[in-house]
Amino acid sequence: MGETDQPRTRAAATRGALAVSAAAVALALASCSSAPSAPAPPTPSSAATSSAPSEAPGPVSTPAVAATGLQSPWSIAFLERTPIISERDTARILELLPGGEVREIGVVEGVVHGGEGGLLGLAVDDERRLYAYSTGPNGNRIDRFAIEGAPGALALGARETILDGVPSGRIHNGGRIRFGPDGMLYVGTGDASERGLAQDPGSLGGKILRMTPDGQAPPDNPFPGSLVYSLGHRNVQGLAWAPDGTLLATEFGQDTWDELNVIVAGGNYGWPVVEGVAGDPAFVDPVQQWAPGDASPSGLAIAGGAAFVANLRGASLRVVPLDDLAASELRHPGEFGRVRDAVVGPDGSIWVLTSNTDGRGEPGPDDDRLVLIPPGAGGG
Repeated sequence: MGETDQPRTRAAATRGALAVSAAAVALALASCSSAPSAPAPPTPSSAATSSAPSEAPGPVSTPAVAATGLQSPWSIAFLERTPIISERDTARILELLPGGEVREIGVVEGVVHGGEGGLLGLAVDDERRLYAYSTGPNGNRIDRFAIEGAPGALALGARETILDGVPSGRIHNGGRIRFGPDGMLYVGTGDASERGLAQDPGSLGGKILRMTPDGQAPPDNPFPGSLVYSLGHRNVQGLAWAPDGTLLATEFGQDTWDELNVIVAGGNYGWPVVEGVAGDPAFVDPVQQWAPGDASPSGLAIAGGAAFVANLRGASLRVVPLDDLAASELRHPGEFGRVRDAVVGPDGSIWVLTSNTDGRGEPGPDDDRLVLIPPGAGGG
């Protein structure tokens, strides 16, 4: 049942197994706040705004904890190289300071928390505006905020709702938002536990949406006048682009298969008619599928020729080589507990958020955490 099944137990012996390198964290955070800039490693969440300084160090050499004590963190984005984090249940938006502490830059008002709803995905555009996907009184929505102040003293400015009325429920709210290489905003939504919505082209539930930064349907979308980019999804949780522009997405399954999909404009991915590989020409089959107890794939990052999948029930990072999308390996199984998000940081490391305080995990004394992981490191 994807994320909605029973919590996965984390062995006590693994709670303290993470090696923390304070120097590595300091270097990585310095690379996020230094003024000189050069092109950063590609990361959809940062669009055109994130860049690493030319003198920035390389990725951390061992996993390193960058922040602790987070409450149900859900998403990471980068504002002018400053890491920004959302907390699902508190509706707080935080900035990560160079010393490894976090400070609140604002609270999204009107968030209706319940089950998997709350403050979810974040994205940043090239005009220094922050986009937040959250559950509101009229369904899931996307708000856009001006960001005021300098790093270390950021604050939420004026708010504008660019999309409202996306179906919401206690489960299956989607929530991942990312800017694509085409400058459009892509949004993963869930079926809100109403399965028929996924196959309804008139509904925004169970879809991947594509829109302008103002929330309008681009003229080249596959369905004229519609935000719908692909349909037949149960609960899309991860979006990322390969260097050639190919969009990949992760999706929670029901009882049988979680999925990694290559997304094509106008594609129908089968839910609820089929789950996993069906071999039916009417639907697009996933390139890889996993039993939900081993996966529950959430955030997705692409770096160094591989896709990094954050696994909740699977409690690991799954690494899928882009030149063989049918292959994968698990890294750091059980070390961090549930893993909610994965993005490429300006230092080239994979930045991951744990999700052990969300009511389905077994939090350790420092949970939840932001952890930096070298993209080339082996398994735990």
